[in-house]
Amino acid sequence: MRNLSFVFIFFVLLSCKNKKQPDVVEQTRTSGSVKILVDESFSSIIADQIMVFKSDYKHAEFTTIAGNENKILPAFLNDSVRVIILSRMLTPQEDKIYRNRSIVPKTSRFAIDGISLLTQKDDLDSNITVEEVVNILKGTSASGKQLVFDNAYSSTLRYFKELAQITELPKKGVYTLQSNNDVIKYVSEHKNFIGVVGVNWLLANNSNMTSYIAKVKMMGVRNIKGKKGDNAYYRPDQANLINGIYPFLRNIYIINCEGRDGLGTGFANWLLSPRGQLIVLKSGLGPHKMMSRDFNLKNTN
Repeated sequence: MRNLSFVFIFFVLLSCKNKKQPDVVEQTRTSGSVKILVDESFSSIIADQIMVFKSDYKHAEFTTIAGNENKILPAFLNDSVRVIILSRMLTPQEDKIYRNRSIVPKTSRFAIDGISLLTQKDDLDSNITVEEVVNILKGTSASGKQLVFDNAYSSTLRYFKELAQITELPKKGVYTLQSNNDVIKYVSEHKNFIGVVGVNWLLANNSNMTSYIAKVKMMGVRNIKGKKGDNAYYRPDQANLINGIYPFLRNIYIINCEGRDGLGTGFANWLLSPRGQLIVLKSGLGPHKMMSRDFNLKNTN
Protein backbone atom coordinates (compact mmCIF):
# COMPACT_ATOMS: atom_id res chain seq x y z
CA MET A 1 0.00 0.00 0.00
CA ARG A 2 2.85 2.33 0.81
CA ASN A 3 4.41 1.70 -2.61
CA LEU A 4 1.08 2.32 -4.32
CA SER A 5 0.76 5.63 -2.47
CA PHE A 6 4.19 6.73 -3.67
CA VAL A 7 3.32 5.78 -7.26
CA PHE A 8 0.06 7.71 -7.07
CA ILE A 9 1.80 10.83 -5.74
CA PHE A 10 4.48 10.52 -8.44
CA PHE A 11 1.92 10.50 -11.25
CA VAL A 12 0.00 13.44 -9.72
CA LEU A 13 3.18 15.51 -9.57
CA LEU A 14 4.12 14.47 -13.11
CA SER A 15 0.70 15.49 -14.47
CA CYS A 16 0.96 18.87 -12.77
CA LYS A 17 4.38 19.41 -14.28
CA ASN A 18 3.20 18.51 -17.77
CA LYS A 19 0.04 20.62 -17.55
CA LYS A 20 0.20 23.45 -20.08
CA GLN A 21 0.75 26.78 -18.42
CA PRO A 22 -1.42 29.68 -19.59
CA ASP A 23 0.30 31.98 -22.05
CA VAL A 24 1.36 35.28 -20.52
CA VAL A 25 1.23 38.12 -23.04
CA GLU A 26 4.22 40.41 -22.75
CA GLN A 27 3.49 44.09 -22.17
CA THR A 28 5.07 45.89 -25.13
CA ARG A 29 4.12 48.62 -27.58
CA THR A 30 2.25 46.09 -29.72
CA SER A 31 1.04 43.52 -27.20
CA GLY A 32 -0.54 43.27 -23.78
CA SER A 33 -3.55 45.23 -22.60
CA VAL A 34 -4.51 48.84 -22.02
CA LYS A 35 -7.56 50.75 -20.84
CA ILE A 36 -8.42 53.99 -22.61
CA LEU A 37 -10.89 56.67 -21.52
CA VAL A 38 -12.54 58.27 -24.56
CA ASP A 39 -14.58 61.44 -24.90
CA GLU A 40 -17.73 59.96 -26.43
CA SER A 41 -17.64 62.55 -29.23
CA PHE A 42 -14.61 60.70 -30.62
CA SER A 43 -15.59 57.11 -29.89
CA SER A 44 -16.12 56.35 -33.59
CA ILE A 45 -12.64 57.35 -34.81
CA ILE A 46 -10.99 55.54 -31.89
CA ALA A 47 -12.97 52.36 -32.60
CA ASP A 48 -11.77 52.48 -36.22
CA GLN A 49 -8.15 52.97 -35.15
CA ILE A 50 -8.27 50.09 -32.66
CA MET A 51 -9.85 47.74 -35.20
CA VAL A 52 -7.02 48.26 -37.69
CA PHE A 53 -4.33 48.19 -34.97
CA LYS A 54 -5.61 44.82 -33.71
CA SER A 55 -5.66 43.41 -37.25
CA ASP A 56 -1.88 43.98 -37.34
CA TYR A 57 -1.09 43.07 -33.73
CA LYS A 58 -3.10 40.04 -32.59
CA HIS A 59 -1.89 40.13 -28.99
CA ALA A 60 -3.09 43.67 -28.26
CA GLU A 61 -6.21 44.02 -26.10
CA PHE A 62 -8.04 47.32 -25.62
CA THR A 63 -10.73 48.27 -23.13
CA THR A 64 -12.36 51.58 -23.97
CA ILE A 65 -14.52 53.54 -21.54
CA ALA A 66 -16.51 56.26 -23.27
CA GLY A 67 -18.31 59.13 -21.56
CA ASN A 68 -18.61 62.89 -21.40
CA GLU A 69 -15.50 64.85 -20.46
CA ASN A 70 -16.53 65.53 -16.86
CA LYS A 71 -17.34 61.87 -16.31
CA ILE A 72 -14.10 60.31 -17.58
CA LEU A 73 -11.57 62.91 -16.42
CA PRO A 74 -11.81 62.06 -12.67
CA ALA A 75 -10.93 58.42 -13.40
CA PHE A 76 -7.85 59.63 -15.27
CA LEU A 77 -6.72 62.03 -12.57
CA ASN A 78 -7.35 59.46 -9.83
CA ASP A 79 -4.94 57.10 -11.60
CA SER A 80 -7.63 54.49 -12.34
CA VAL A 81 -6.88 54.67 -16.08
CA ARG A 82 -3.76 56.28 -17.49
CA VAL A 83 -4.62 56.88 -21.17
CA ILE A 84 -7.31 59.31 -22.26
CA ILE A 85 -8.67 60.87 -25.48
CA LEU A 86 -9.75 64.51 -25.03
CA SER A 87 -10.41 67.64 -27.04
CA ARG A 88 -8.09 69.66 -24.82
CA MET A 89 -4.72 69.42 -23.15
CA LEU A 90 -4.35 69.01 -19.40
CA THR A 91 -4.41 72.17 -17.32
CA PRO A 92 -1.21 72.99 -15.37
CA GLN A 93 -2.95 71.78 -12.20
CA GLU A 94 -3.97 68.48 -13.81
CA ASP A 95 -0.50 68.01 -15.29
CA LYS A 96 1.05 68.55 -11.86
CA ILE A 97 -1.02 65.71 -10.36
CA TYR A 98 0.87 63.18 -12.48
CA ARG A 99 4.23 64.90 -12.18
CA ASN A 100 3.89 64.61 -8.40
CA ARG A 101 3.74 60.84 -9.02
CA SER A 102 6.99 61.10 -11.03
CA ILE A 103 5.11 60.55 -14.29
CA VAL A 104 5.40 63.07 -17.13
CA PRO A 105 2.19 63.19 -19.24
CA LYS A 106 2.81 62.69 -22.95
CA THR A 107 0.29 64.60 -25.07
CA SER A 108 -0.09 64.18 -28.83
CA ARG A 109 -2.56 65.79 -31.21
CA PHE A 110 -3.63 63.28 -33.83
CA ALA A 111 -6.72 64.82 -35.48
CA ILE A 112 -8.74 67.99 -35.99
CA ASP A 113 -12.48 67.90 -35.40
CA GLY A 114 -15.10 70.51 -36.21
CA ILE A 115 -18.23 71.29 -34.25
CA SER A 116 -21.16 71.45 -36.62
CA LEU A 117 -24.32 73.50 -36.21
CA LEU A 118 -27.42 71.68 -37.48
CA THR A 119 -30.76 72.99 -38.61
CA GLN A 120 -33.75 71.43 -40.35
CA LYS A 121 -33.15 70.63 -43.99
CA ASP A 122 -36.01 72.81 -45.21
CA ASP A 123 -34.91 75.83 -43.15
CA LEU A 124 -34.18 78.67 -45.57
CA ASP A 125 -31.85 80.37 -43.08
CA SER A 126 -28.87 78.01 -43.17
CA ASN A 127 -26.09 80.45 -42.23
CA ILE A 128 -25.04 82.01 -38.95
CA THR A 129 -22.19 84.14 -37.63
CA VAL A 130 -19.95 83.41 -34.66
CA GLU A 131 -21.18 86.67 -33.13
CA GLU A 132 -24.80 85.46 -33.31
CA VAL A 133 -23.87 82.19 -31.60
CA VAL A 134 -22.07 84.06 -28.82
CA ASN A 135 -25.09 86.34 -28.33
CA ILE A 136 -27.39 83.33 -27.94
CA LEU A 137 -25.02 81.86 -25.35
CA LYS A 138 -24.98 85.13 -23.45
CA GLY A 139 -28.76 85.45 -23.59
CA THR A 140 -28.63 88.73 -25.52
CA SER A 141 -29.84 87.51 -28.93
CA ALA A 142 -33.08 88.83 -30.41
CA SER A 143 -33.03 86.43 -33.38
CA GLY A 144 -35.29 83.82 -31.79
CA LYS A 145 -32.76 81.09 -32.57
CA GLN A 146 -32.02 78.54 -29.85
CA LEU A 147 -29.10 76.16 -29.28
CA VAL A 148 -29.35 72.51 -28.24
CA PHE A 149 -26.32 70.63 -26.85
CA ASP A 150 -25.73 66.95 -26.12
CA ASN A 151 -25.45 67.25 -22.33
CA ALA A 152 -24.53 69.68 -19.61
CA TYR A 153 -21.09 68.13 -18.97
CA SER A 154 -19.81 67.58 -22.49
CA SER A 155 -16.61 68.92 -24.02
CA THR A 156 -18.74 70.52 -26.75
CA LEU A 157 -20.63 72.70 -24.29
CA ARG A 158 -17.39 73.55 -22.46
CA TYR A 159 -15.90 74.71 -25.78
CA PHE A 160 -18.76 77.14 -26.41
CA LYS A 161 -18.88 78.43 -22.83
CA GLU A 162 -15.18 79.26 -23.11
CA LEU A 163 -15.81 80.88 -26.50
CA ALA A 164 -18.53 83.13 -25.07
CA GLN A 165 -16.57 83.64 -21.84
CA ILE A 166 -19.48 82.59 -19.64
CA THR A 167 -19.73 80.25 -16.67
CA GLU A 168 -23.52 79.90 -16.56
CA LEU A 169 -26.01 79.33 -19.36
CA PRO A 170 -28.90 81.77 -19.87
CA LYS A 171 -32.33 80.75 -18.63
CA LYS A 172 -33.68 80.77 -22.18
CA GLY A 173 -32.23 80.02 -25.59
CA VAL A 174 -29.72 77.29 -24.67
CA TYR A 175 -30.75 73.75 -23.74
CA THR A 176 -29.04 70.43 -23.03
CA LEU A 177 -30.28 66.90 -23.64
CA GLN A 178 -28.63 63.53 -22.97
CA SER A 179 -26.69 62.60 -26.11
CA ASN A 180 -25.64 63.64 -29.61
CA ASN A 181 -28.33 61.40 -31.10
CA ASP A 182 -30.93 63.19 -28.98
CA VAL A 183 -29.77 66.50 -30.45
CA ILE A 184 -30.08 65.27 -34.04
CA LYS A 185 -33.55 63.86 -33.38
CA TYR A 186 -34.72 67.01 -31.64
CA VAL A 187 -33.57 69.36 -34.39
CA SER A 188 -35.12 67.16 -37.08
CA GLU A 189 -38.49 67.51 -35.34
CA HIS A 190 -38.42 71.13 -34.10
CA LYS A 191 -38.04 74.37 -36.03
CA ASN A 192 -35.92 77.34 -34.89
CA PHE A 193 -33.53 75.09 -32.98
CA ILE A 194 -29.84 74.71 -33.83
CA GLY A 195 -28.18 71.47 -32.79
CA VAL A 196 -24.52 71.43 -31.77
CA VAL A 197 -22.77 68.15 -32.62
CA GLY A 198 -19.17 67.14 -33.34
CA VAL A 199 -18.44 66.34 -36.97
CA ASN A 200 -16.90 62.98 -36.02
CA TRP A 201 -20.14 61.88 -34.41
CA LEU A 202 -22.19 63.11 -37.36
CA LEU A 203 -20.06 61.20 -39.88
CA ALA A 204 -20.10 57.95 -37.89
CA ASN A 205 -21.84 55.04 -39.56
CA ASN A 206 -24.95 54.96 -37.35
CA SER A 207 -27.71 53.18 -39.23
CA ASN A 208 -30.25 53.91 -36.49
CA MET A 209 -29.92 57.64 -37.14
CA THR A 210 -30.06 57.65 -40.94
CA SER A 211 -33.66 58.84 -41.19
CA TYR A 212 -33.07 61.68 -38.72
CA ILE A 213 -29.76 62.79 -40.29
CA ALA A 214 -31.53 63.00 -43.65
CA LYS A 215 -33.80 65.70 -42.19
CA VAL A 216 -31.03 68.04 -41.01
CA LYS A 217 -28.19 69.97 -42.64
CA MET A 218 -24.98 71.63 -41.51
CA MET A 219 -25.03 75.40 -41.33
CA GLY A 220 -22.43 77.72 -42.77
CA VAL A 221 -20.57 79.83 -40.20
CA ARG A 222 -18.79 83.15 -40.69
CA ASN A 223 -16.11 84.13 -38.22
CA ILE A 224 -15.69 87.37 -36.28
CA LYS A 225 -14.21 90.23 -38.32
CA GLY A 226 -10.44 90.12 -38.32
CA LYS A 227 -10.20 86.35 -37.84
CA LYS A 228 -9.64 83.62 -40.39
CA GLY A 229 -12.91 82.72 -42.09
CA ASP A 230 -14.51 86.17 -41.71
CA ASN A 231 -15.02 86.65 -45.46
CA ALA A 232 -17.71 84.03 -46.11
CA TYR A 233 -19.85 81.30 -44.56
CA TYR A 234 -18.01 78.00 -44.21
CA ARG A 235 -19.29 74.52 -43.45
CA PRO A 236 -17.21 71.96 -41.53
CA ASP A 237 -16.21 69.86 -44.51
CA GLN A 238 -12.82 68.18 -44.46
CA ALA A 239 -11.02 70.79 -46.56
CA ASN A 240 -12.16 73.58 -44.23
CA LEU A 241 -11.00 71.57 -41.19
CA ILE A 242 -7.58 70.97 -42.71
CA ASN A 243 -6.97 74.59 -43.78
CA GLY A 244 -8.39 75.92 -40.50
CA ILE A 245 -10.90 78.25 -42.11
CA TYR A 246 -13.99 76.82 -40.37
CA PRO A 247 -14.46 78.81 -37.11
CA PHE A 248 -15.44 76.04 -34.67
CA LEU A 249 -12.38 73.79 -34.66
CA ARG A 250 -10.96 71.65 -31.87
CA ASN A 251 -7.96 69.36 -31.64
CA ILE A 252 -8.19 65.73 -30.58
CA TYR A 253 -5.43 64.58 -28.23
CA ILE A 254 -4.25 61.31 -26.78
CA ILE A 255 -2.72 61.82 -23.33
CA ASN A 256 -0.58 58.93 -22.10
CA CYS A 257 0.49 58.65 -18.47
CA GLU A 258 1.40 54.95 -18.39
CA GLY A 259 4.87 55.80 -17.14
CA ARG A 260 6.32 52.86 -19.08
CA ASP A 261 6.91 51.69 -22.62
CA GLY A 262 3.63 49.80 -23.01
CA LEU A 263 0.69 49.39 -25.35
CA GLY A 264 -0.57 52.90 -24.58
CA THR A 265 2.67 54.33 -25.94
CA GLY A 266 2.49 52.09 -28.99
CA PHE A 267 -1.07 53.13 -29.76
CA ALA A 268 -0.24 56.83 -29.34
CA ASN A 269 2.59 56.42 -31.84
CA TRP A 270 0.26 54.49 -34.18
CA LEU A 271 -2.23 57.37 -34.25
CA LEU A 272 0.49 59.65 -35.59
CA SER A 273 1.88 57.08 -38.04
CA PRO A 274 1.08 57.31 -41.77
CA ARG A 275 -1.47 54.50 -41.41
CA GLY A 276 -3.15 56.06 -38.38
CA GLN A 277 -3.32 59.43 -40.11
CA LEU A 278 -4.80 57.81 -43.22
CA ILE A 279 -7.63 56.44 -41.05
CA VAL A 280 -8.24 59.98 -39.75
CA LEU A 281 -8.31 61.28 -43.32
CA LYS A 282 -10.78 58.61 -44.45
CA SER A 283 -13.03 59.39 -41.47
CA GLY A 284 -13.65 62.91 -42.79
CA LEU A 285 -11.68 64.67 -40.05
CA GLY A 286 -8.50 66.69 -40.43
CA PRO A 287 -5.29 64.71 -39.83
CA HIS A 288 -2.56 66.08 -37.58
CA LYS A 289 -0.31 66.24 -40.61
CA MET A 290 -0.78 65.48 -44.27
CA MET A 291 1.30 62.57 -45.48
CA SER A 292 3.54 63.30 -48.46
CA ARG A 293 2.95 61.24 -51.55
CA ASP A 294 6.05 60.03 -53.41
CA PHE A 295 5.85 58.87 -57.02
CA ASN A 296 8.37 56.71 -58.83
CA LEU A 297 8.61 57.95 -62.40
CA LYS A 298 10.10 55.51 -64.89
CA ASN A 299 11.90 56.67 -67.97
CA THR A 300 10.23 54.88 -70.85
CA ASN A 301 12.52 56.34 -73.50
